[in-house]
Amino acid sequence: MLKPGKRKGEWMEIRLPDSLVGVPLHAVLKRTPLPAKLLDKLLESRGVHIQGPFLRLRLFPRERRDFPSDWMELNILYEDDFTLVVNKPAGIEMHPSVKGQRRTLANAVAAYYEMTGQDLRVRHIHRMDKETTGPILYAKNEFAHQHYDRMMREKKIGRIYLALAEGVIPRDRGKIDLPIGQDRHHPTRRRVSETGDPAVTRFFVVERFDTHTLVRLELETGRTHQIRVHLSHIGHPLAGDGMYGGHRDLIARQALHGEKLVWNHPWTREKLEVEAPLPDDFAEALRILRRRRKNG
Repeated sequence: MLKPGKRKGEWMEIRLPDSLVGVPLHAVLKRTPLPAKLLDKLLESRGVHIQGPFLRLRLFPRERRDFPSDWMELNILYEDDFTLVVNKPAGIEMHPSVKGQRRTLANAVAAYYEMTGQDLRVRHIHRMDKETTGPILYAKNEFAHQHYDRMMREKKIGRIYLALAEGVIPRDRGKIDLPIGQDRHHPTRRRVSETGDPAVTRFFVVERFDTHTLVRLELETGRTHQIRVHLSHIGHPLAGDGMYGGHRDLIARQALHGEKLVWNHPWTREKLEVEAPLPDDFAEALRILRRRRKNG
């Protein structure tokens, strides 16, 4: 595998090892991690060539932005030429759900790209509910997008969540393997359904309180509202999650936070991870519960 090179504008320039200098282009390209379809596209558009000891790949073409820009302060957890990870705040949707909607995370990322001089489309790899917080992975070019989509299909992108569930969960760990489908009586609600899509959630108890349990969760699938539906179904809805039976005496939204994101770099395959700090309202709910426990 060729090491990544230096970016020069729209191109990545890779210095070839002596053993590959003078080797036919098709043989050199086999040493890259680029998928065949993308290589064909680059060859057709003259986006790949060899100049002396350098392989040049047009991996970073300027693109027309696909969302209007709405500036808001973003917490960037990680960024390189292939990847952006943004810490999503509560109360903001991932992208417009109706025509003309603004002030979504997609609009904010578009504004960030514009302000930093990056002519890019907004390519999110996974989603979070409006009130859920935590890291969102974005691909910054077509190659990274294809790689991350494949990794998602193969369940090789790790998403680890913290949730505050109501009630005391007795088991220290467990797996909830129940299919999820749409609720026929509600346009946005989901439910456990025999005819739904497969959904698997693993949970690990972190801390127990008199009335709640802090759990860490790992998703094997990514169904809409998966954690919320699964925990509610076993009798432990999320604190603050009114849609699925939770109460809002501790927190005004569902107490669900993406704690960590783990992925492999598209080119080097290096394992990367980021952690997102617990938001203030979630942290305050835990402080209240710990204070109650201490005071008996």
